[in-house]
Amino acid sequence: MSRIGNRIITIPEGVTVEVNDNVVTVKGPKGTLEQPLLKDITIKIEGTEVTLERKNENAKAMHGTMNSIINNMIIGVTKGYEKGLEIVGVGYRFNVQGSKLTINAGYSHPVVINVPQGLTVESVSNTEITVKGIDKVLVGEFAANIRKVRQPEPYKGKGIRYKDEHIRRKEGKKAA
Repeated sequence: MSRIGNRIITIPEGVTVEVNDNVVTVKGPKGTLEQPLLKDITIKIEGTEVTLERKNENAKAMHGTMNSIINNMIIGVTKGYEKGLEIVGVGYRFNVQGSKLTINAGYSHPVVINVPQGLTVESVSNTEITVKGIDKVLVGEFAANIRKVRQPEPYKGKGIRYKDEHIRRKEGKKAA
């Protein structure tokens, strides 16, 4: 039995949840998100509560997943999501210009990444940025793509890392 799938989701004020043709639409103060319902899962909206039910045992695996997706959509349109990144290294820096993010990470050329629609990238300093948006998946995926440009290495800790990430350090060569 899926315990997360049976969780009742409460809809806060100012947010509407609708289902049309197996597509869940969540509207809130920050925007609108849509997600197709997985097959064999039905959704019931009663007042300010959303419950999900599965039609058969085959949908058991995706019951909790769909519940979490809808809950994340509601949080996204009310509070939004943000992911902080920092870059460590001599001469390493971020530069945000409109919808383009330029990363100098020790390569012979700067890496230019286009910011996807629906996301904003704010520069806290030359070495710190914050990725903000209403879609949790999009924010996390874009932050991971930025981190992939130069992943942190374990000896000096140089590279791009998340704000709350701890890098396990190695000792390196020992003198004889």
